[in-house]
Amino acid sequence: MKQTLLAILSLFAVSSFAQVTLLNGHHVLELSGGVSTYYNNRSLKPGETDRSKDRFKLRDAQIELEGRVGADFEYDFKVDFADMAAQNSTGEIDPENPGLMEATVTYKGFHFVDIEMGYGKLYYSRSALVPFDFSPYWQRPELTRGSIFSTRDVGITLMKNFWKQRANVYIGAYTGLGELSLSGDNDASGQLEYVGRVDVSYPARYRYREIDDRHSPIPMFSLGLNGRYANKKLPEGEVFPDQATGEYGLKVTDGKRYVYGLDASFQYMGLSAQFEIHQIKQEPQSPNDPLFQNLTAEQTKGYVLSGGYIAQLNYFIKPIDLIVSARYEELDLNDLVPGNSQRFSPAIAYQINGYNAMIKAQYFHINKEETIDPLKWDEQYRIGMVFQFK
Repeated sequence: MKQTLLAILSLFAVSSFAQVTLLNGHHVLELSGGVSTYYNNRSLKPGETDRSKDRFKLRDAQIELEGRVGADFEYDFKVDFADMAAQNSTGEIDPENPGLMEATVTYKGFHFVDIEMGYGKLYYSRSALVPFDFSPYWQRPELTRGSIFSTRDVGITLMKNFWKQRANVYIGAYTGLGELSLSGDNDASGQLEYVGRVDVSYPARYRYREIDDRHSPIPMFSLGLNGRYANKKLPEGEVFPDQATGEYGLKVTDGKRYVYGLDASFQYMGLSAQFEIHQIKQEPQSPNDPLFQNLTAEQTKGYVLSGGYIAQLNYFIKPIDLIVSARYEELDLNDLVPGNSQRFSPAIAYQINGYNAMIKAQYFHINKEETIDPLKWDEQYRIGMVFQFK
């Protein structure tokens, strides 16, 4: 009888963090998920009357299955039903919140390198890799939320860590259409996108987090270098699939596209800071490409530059479980057009039960915007709650 009870208990267990774990011999399955919802309100510019964005929104309704089979295989499947419903309604994919968020299998049997296959996060940009669950913000910076360069794709990644996980190397090849790669076919060029990242931390392992919630007793640093390349020259008369180039027309180029960036992070005694800078160089094959803004070849020199930077400062007030943060971001969508955009965004998050239950509030202020992408608003407020079991 005792052995039978132990066998039943081994099949079902709940961790101290409310994550449900199923055990069956050499197979371990962890079930987690969460719900987040907020109220959004915008201050419109003079003359604007569309207040449709002033509403409550269900941001997330997620379920995640993570598992291990023996010592060699790991898998991760994560879906957001709220975003699936939104995609079915509008036909548009939000790159920051797609319906299918992760569907990967990782093989660790080679020991000298791990191989991840499937659809999931690209190892490019620390800001894009920090899980939403651990951020005091409701929205990532515009530069890294998936509108400028894709943050998810279908492909294969080789990864390896060194120096007790202080150093990490990631190299991968992907379809190159971001979230649209799920549709099946590549674009007519048939070319892939190649992505690489190296990051080093000192004096200990540094996870992809923004907040020093443990009040690290010693200063910790992390530095990352990122790069990606694609040469998607389309055959004459062919075009990219709808939505492939993204909101700003920058995610895919009919020609060569280089993206490179640097990110740095620091934390000590509850204080933490992050900085990132990224630049995109695009070389369209057609002199009449819209990216050239109708300028001559002598004026453009055959390429277009885009990019920007992000600076963020945070502090965790441990006695009252409160996170305070401020973020500044600058973005230049096209160096052939004068001006850039600038945004300031403070946020606070009160932890009711750590990261598992938080009340978060974020304020957006547009300091300056580009003439090629005018917005209807200059201020925005969001406040809501995040609950998750994991």
